[in-house]
Amino acid sequence: MQLEVFNSVDRADAIDVLRPCLDIQRWVEHIADARPFSSLDSLLQFARETAEPFTSDEVAAAMAHHPRIGERPKAHTTEAAMSRSEQAGVDPSDDGVVTALAEGNREYEAKFGRVFLIRAAGRTAGEILASLQERLTHAGEEEDVIVAGQLREIALLRIAGVINESSSISEGATK
Repeated sequence: MQLEVFNSVDRADAIDVLRPCLDIQRWVEHIADARPFSSLDSLLQFARETAEPFTSDEVAAAMAHHPRIGERPKAHTTEAAMSRSEQAGVDPSDDGVVTALAEGNREYEAKFGRVFLIRAAGRTAGEILASLQERLTHAGEEEDVIVAGQLREIALLRIAGVINESSSISEGATK
């Protein structure tokens, strides 16, 4: 969706565009209510600032929608499609990595009571696995901060994937 369209749609439609990026009601409402944005950068900056900080309840609610790393969501929703794309670096046919991720996920969930969350986009399976193993050494409070940061990173990447600068702005910039 072009930014100028996002700026002009009604509030409910703007919220519908944002919700698959991160399903935190306060966050999507604040962004929808702050429109219009002059640029994608200003939208992303506002989204980043609005996400600081997420409450523990907001993180828990958002986490309910995230699949385990290495498991492809089967739903036919926008959020599931985004997640499948973001996890492209994890090859489901690599049994060693899939097994190590599954074991790490179980250990992480037992320790922290939630799925392991990482911005998978742009990371290899090895990097994800190394991060999982390192984060298993964290205390709960330390991990809470990291998870909120990963949610922010995922949300900003998703916004940038669904909203882009209008063609008239980009054409004017190239002339």
